[in-house]
Amino acid sequence: MQDKSITHGLWALTASPPPDLSSLKGDTRADVALVGGGYTGLSAALHLAEAGADVVLLEAEEIGFGGAGRNVGLVNAGLWLMPDDVVKLVGAEHGERLIEELGASPDLVYGLIERHGISCEAVRRGTLHCAHSRAGLRALEQREVQWQRRGAPVILLDREEAAGKLGTDTFHGALLDRRAGTLQPLAYANGLAHAAKDAGARMHIDSPVTSVERIGARWRLTTPGGLVEADSVIQATHAYPAGAFRDDIKNLIPFNFFQFSTPPLPESLRNTVLPERHGAWDTALILSSYRIDAAGRLVVGSVGRVDAGGYGLNRAWALRTLHNAFPQLGAVSFEHAWYGRIAMTVDHVPRLHVTGPGYTVITSYNGRGIGPGTLFGKRLAEHALGAPLETLPLPVSPKRPVLTRGLRGLFYEAGSRAYHFVQRRF
Repeated sequence: MQDKSITHGLWALTASPPPDLSSLKGDTRADVALVGGGYTGLSAALHLAEAGADVVLLEAEEIGFGGAGRNVGLVNAGLWLMPDDVVKLVGAEHGERLIEELGASPDLVYGLIERHGISCEAVRRGTLHCAHSRAGLRALEQREVQWQRRGAPVILLDREEAAGKLGTDTFHGALLDRRAGTLQPLAYANGLAHAAKDAGARMHIDSPVTSVERIGARWRLTTPGGLVEADSVIQATHAYPAGAFRDDIKNLIPFNFFQFSTPPLPESLRNTVLPERHGAWDTALILSSYRIDAAGRLVVGSVGRVDAGGYGLNRAWALRTLHNAFPQLGAVSFEHAWYGRIAMTVDHVPRLHVTGPGYTVITSYNGRGIGPGTLFGKRLAEHALGAPLETLPLPVSPKRPVLTRGLRGLFYEAGSRAYHFVQRRF
């Protein structure tokens, strides 16, 4: 059984509860079967059910068990990559569509929150991508040019302007993206689950898929408690594949991200740290993130884990980081520490696979799960309802194991620990 204090931390304690769900018992049929109870699966379930489709969602653990319940809660527009790099990697046709649709994905997220009354601490005042160095500032200048060329409401702030919005002059500047914002990530997932259930989606937790077979013109998904036969399947297991999909972990690079949260800051200090409640992260290779929750807790995160010997080292780094960036806080302590795994690809582009008639797999949002997950859940639902595959903003690619995934994972973990041991120590 997972220890939620180390996997979901603050989010497990402050999220509104999910709907009352049970494991699959017996055999059933559906138009569409969904695998995975994160943002993609839940968004697909909601949009399919609202369109009148009979849909069954199977989650191996619980709603928001994977990245949906563990991430920072930044609702970003686009990918980690610069827009021009997306076009180079994906191609002009799909690349520009992908940029456009992901750029608008926060509209979809916040629209669903408003339409369904989802209580998830939603704040949409933009995010700040902070330059940790002069080289980082030059990279942000390129991002500004590329996004503005596409009409996006982003603007580069100089050091003084950035300091006013961050509460620290540590950074050389920051790129403000007004499309973006923050939310409580597990509460958002739980809210999507409520909305999907209310729309008529059948959802089952504790129901790992142990086998998938093609039986005539339908797919058969077997679980320990029963099976589902469906015309089409959308698989969205991402960084936590289990059961029949366990080997899919070989197709991604393991990348962990941890977070520490302080107790609620005193009222006298709340308006001195991220006073406008922007979410923020920096341009460092081993990046850091900062945000404030609804109760005034400061949440700081970076690459790595807080188990398996990583807790003490990364806690010491987090304390030094806050002291350096926000000295006005004085001595701080932490209430919670947790971490999760991100599904990464070599080129930081998500993957869309078609493994059989009507069977689609979407994976690897590379640390940008909220907007892309919500968007691709909707778009794959449209495809299951008859929209041509060619209308999706991502080309189909074959599944390919990442041969160096183990070495890359060790590099990220060992590199982050070395970086955190040294950074701001002297």
